[in-house]
Amino acid sequence: MVEIGHFALVLAFALALVQSVLPLAGARSGNARMMATGGPVAITGFVMVALAFAVLTLSYARSDFSVVNVWENSHSLKPMLYKITGTWGNHEGSMLLWVLILTFFGALVALFGANLPATLRAGVISVQGWIGAAFLLFILATSNPFTRLTPAPIEGRDLNPVLQDIGLAIHPPLLYLGYVGFSVCFSFAVAALIDGRIDAAWARWVRPWTLAAWSFLTGGIAMGSYWAYYELGWGGFWFWDPVENASFMPWLAGTALLHSAIVMEKRSALKIWTLLLAILTFSLSLLGTFLVRSGVLTSVHAFATDPSRGIFILCILTIFIGGSLALFALRAPTLTAGGIFHPVSREGALVLNNLFLTTATATVLIGTLYPLVVEALSGDKISVGAPFFNLTFGPLMVPLLALVPFGPLLAWKRGDLLAVGQRLMAAFAGALLVVLVTALFVDGASVLAALGVGLAAWLVFGALTDLALKAGVGSVPVGTMLRRLAGLPLSVFGTTLAHLGLGLTTLGVVGVLSFESENILSMRPGDTAEIAGRALRFESIDPVKGPNYTEDRATFALLDEAGQPYASVVSAKRFYPVRQMPTTEAGIRTMGFSQLYISIGDQTADGALVVRIWWKPMVTLIWLGALVMMGGGAVSLFDRRLRVGAPARRRKAASGRPGEAAA
Repeated sequence: MVEIGHFALVLAFALALVQSVLPLAGARSGNARMMATGGPVAITGFVMVALAFAVLTLSYARSDFSVVNVWENSHSLKPMLYKITGTWGNHEGSMLLWVLILTFFGALVALFGANLPATLRAGVISVQGWIGAAFLLFILATSNPFTRLTPAPIEGRDLNPVLQDIGLAIHPPLLYLGYVGFSVCFSFAVAALIDGRIDAAWARWVRPWTLAAWSFLTGGIAMGSYWAYYELGWGGFWFWDPVENASFMPWLAGTALLHSAIVMEKRSALKIWTLLLAILTFSLSLLGTFLVRSGVLTSVHAFATDPSRGIFILCILTIFIGGSLALFALRAPTLTAGGIFHPVSREGALVLNNLFLTTATATVLIGTLYPLVVEALSGDKISVGAPFFNLTFGPLMVPLLALVPFGPLLAWKRGDLLAVGQRLMAAFAGALLVVLVTALFVDGASVLAALGVGLAAWLVFGALTDLALKAGVGSVPVGTMLRRLAGLPLSVFGTTLAHLGLGLTTLGVVGVLSFESENILSMRPGDTAEIAGRALRFESIDPVKGPNYTEDRATFALLDEAGQPYASVVSAKRFYPVRQMPTTEAGIRTMGFSQLYISIGDQTADGALVVRIWWKPMVTLIWLGALVMMGGGAVSLFDRRLRVGAPARRRKAASGRPGEAAA
């Protein structure tokens, strides 16, 4: 089976070479048969990579330690779930998952792109083939997951204990679906540049792919944040880690691309800018892949790899990023700029949105790469941490968030800012009321904290205002309002959910940063502690043996006003003997949208246990808001106008009724 998996990868590489050459050659020469080869080859290539991935997964499930990759990252006593998720918990396996998703998207274009112009479809499939061939060659040459070990060891080295968690089953696949999903947008951009033609229909075709990739990346980043929050025992949701930034930058650029594509589709404007954003977004995804796998970063998220792999990926980056930007520089002057519009309009609002988002992306990029550049040039190691990002990124985001509710209410081409302001007066009054209530009645609320909560409320109320106005709330009878609401396009609900989710995430961030309480102390069984008006008692600490670890499990009881326990929280220190690594298992109890978070440390010299207790108000809204944003993207994808196949169905209907088509 292992050899079959390896051979399937070799076949996939050969197919990727065919996919990268024949369809594009057919498009340039007008040969329909050559163009038609792209679809079947792309689908077959995906099947080959899927077969290879299935073989590697089976090798993990069966603990086949004759495979070096399995021996280095698995153990026979590891639970089956973590054996399977361990498939992509390492460099080689995660790269195979990366290519699997890449070929999957290529196959989707082949299956659902029948309504695309033949030359554009051939170009997109060919560019996907270029990317696939490059990374398949990288895997086969430097990161083969099917390398054998003879003789086969009896036991494996086990997976990094931090990765033995359900988060590994969700976070990397979602993240890669976002990362790699933007490859389709990149392929559309390069194919359009090769063809030398771009119009509003191009934006219509590329928007669903952008929306899908953005939604997956949103979920992937949120899952990674929550995973680090509860698994590392540090109590933070974001650390501005370079590898966190590597996933955040494509999200910021992808958000700008999503809004820019709307302008291009609706008004045939921002054509050149949208093309550039499509290239830059996937380029940032490739940069993230390089940072994680090159060995230039030291991070809990990074794969420790040898520099030769980093050089190989750097060459791939140079070819694809440099080549696409060179093609853009060559072709962009020949493209028409598109329609014009007044600065105060929905187009103008979306351009302003793009300006803030791309500046924020540049800020994060500079803060991430600057230490690497300094070290490469001078050998000095410096660190750019949270203070830099908070001082540069924060001021960019506040005005952007304040302007978000205005965008959907402005008219296309020329808007009336005063009229929009009047429509938002109720939302503004509600946000102002929230600011006053927070400042007057919430203990420890500073002026900045109250304004932050008000900003989050402004986003939520603004999103709901847009929906209410479109439905005619307060201006038409209830029955008419419900009919209008039911008749609204799904993309309207998707936009509302995305902006509503952004408000919820903002509220969670402001809440936990402004009102968090922390208590660090030494405790023995029977001791009590208080935090944020809540009392808890250290009940016991007991040794527990797991399948491939041992742990000291501490139990804490939450006490009511009478001193009686009404709930318990369990925190633990685990030790994995194979890896000789300890981990902290945080004890978390969710109360509404807030959480009590307990992390235990080592014992002191006198036998007490170091305990860190946090009260984190509204912290779950950070991730709930991200899920709502992801849901907004999913709802928009179900809008008939955004589905790729919709134009094809209309053509079929038109061809069946010539008179109607003429009309």
